Amino acid sequence: MATVAITGAARGIGLELARQHVAAGDRVFALVRDPGKAAQLDALAAQSGGSLSIHAMDVASDASVKAGAAATGSEPIDILYNVAGVAGTTAPELDAVDWNTFDMVIEIMLKGPLRVLQAFLPRLHAGSKIINFSSQLAASTWPYGGFYAYGAAKAGLGRMMRSVAIDLKERGIIVGIVHPGYVQTDMGGADAEITPQESASALRKLTAEWTLDRSGDFYKWNGEPHPW
Repeated sequence: MATVAITGAARGIGLELARQHVAAGDRVFALVRDPGKAAQLDALAAQSGGSLSIHAMDVASDASVKAGAAATGSEPIDILYNVAGVAGTTAPELDAVDWNTFDMVIEIMLKGPLRVLQAFLPRLHAGSKIINFSSQLAASTWPYGGFYAYGAAKAGLGRMMRSVAIDLKERGIIVGIVHPGYVQTDMGGADAEITPQESASALRKLTAEWTLDRSGDFYKWNGEPHPW
């Protein structure tokens, strides 16, 4: 049995990861910005026999992250999934950048994963895995424009987590960066290529097989290395 913490667990891939880990017999800490708006997660918790608990955590707030992590107790964490994210402004806006939205995206998707990692770091151990959700938009090979804040945050996340991987390697803690696929979620839309079930299942397999010598690397959901 693994002990798993998941940010952004109220919907989409985060919710499906929680569901699959509960089904596998794992202990799950589901971390969400607003527990009052997590009806599907509430239902899963009720059916979990106590193996899933829900905790408030706004990854854009240092105080909220620290309080949310403290509320989960002190047991060691085997897997930490940094899933929480927002799209921000998707269209090119060179003539009028919405800086409030830009800053929000950076707070949630660049600073947020580091805040969460720091909060749980005392409970990570040799063999623990930190899986950070990035995107194909983070790569220099992405051939389209737009998504300025989103692309910047995800690209920065990759470089930052590669540095973290180097700094944690002596402790045996594994850091992964993943593109979860183009998934049928609120963000990806109904016409996306794969379901949350397919993405979460493949990501669980990828996580289980991730070794320390590949810490800091960037992979697609299907296990293929992702070009940067």
